[in-house]
Amino acid sequence: MITLASDFGTPYPAVMKGVLRQRTDARLVDVAHDFPRQDVRTAAFWLREVLPYFPPATHLVVIDPGVGTDRDAIVVRAGEHTLVGPDNGVLLPAARRLAGDAGRLESSLIDEDGLDPVEPTTDQSEPNSHSQHPPQGRSKTFHGRDVFAPAAAAVHDADIADLESLAWLEPTTADVDLELPTATLDAERAIGEVLAVDGFGNVITNVPGPALEDRERVRANGESVPVGETFAAVPVGDRLATVGSHGYVELDVNQGRGDEAFDLEPGDRVVLEPVPGDDS
Repeated sequence: MITLASDFGTPYPAVMKGVLRQRTDARLVDVAHDFPRQDVRTAAFWLREVLPYFPPATHLVVIDPGVGTDRDAIVVRAGEHTLVGPDNGVLLPAARRLAGDAGRLESSLIDEDGLDPVEPTTDQSEPNSHSQHPPQGRSKTFHGRDVFAPAAAAVHDADIADLESLAWLEPTTADVDLELPTATLDAERAIGEVLAVDGFGNVITNVPGPALEDRERVRANGESVPVGETFAAVPVGDRLATVGSHGYVELDVNQGRGDEAFDLEPGDRVVLEPVPGDDS
């Protein structure tokens, strides 16, 4: 299995799938192609939360604002999984979770020049004299097609314990790291920040869910809101704090957008405090 994740929207993921289909019979599964454009941290968060639910697979990830620059392309072995993508930190939070405490976590650089070139399957040996198609070559702006898809196909078809057989891989320890921020908690307050906003407008913080334990209300950035186990714990249109499926505190609106109601976006500071007089 090869999973695909990007910020491409359409139609670029289809091109990557075409390259993969040329080179492997692996099952292809889309994770998402609507990650916020060029937002490495948000994509890293979602991949960390989503990829552990897959069986062993090769994960092709292209959130790559540095495409065409001197940033490296890498393959990361994480337990029984492999991840392929740019060396900008987007792979590592998910890789650490996939590897687990005792799992194998190793990285290799991709030598792009060692990959077989990508070409369309149509016969262009005798192009029409009026053809508007330029000569095919490795693009500086679409490494998803020309570097990462070919690498993912080869990595998938190689045994995970025998990636050294791929001559264009070189072991490295020089990864660009990305650590998702952690919240600060004490008896009086939790200080964190927004990690992501999902498509429903739910504001996902990095505050662990137990911060809401036994609370009926909390102050979120100074504003008192009820705590509920479900969105429907409050009337439609009302705000609440709850714990999302990922285990972190969310600031939401029942059938509305929490990001708009709380005026928050990724990276913003969030302070959760007990409400005076709430002895629950």
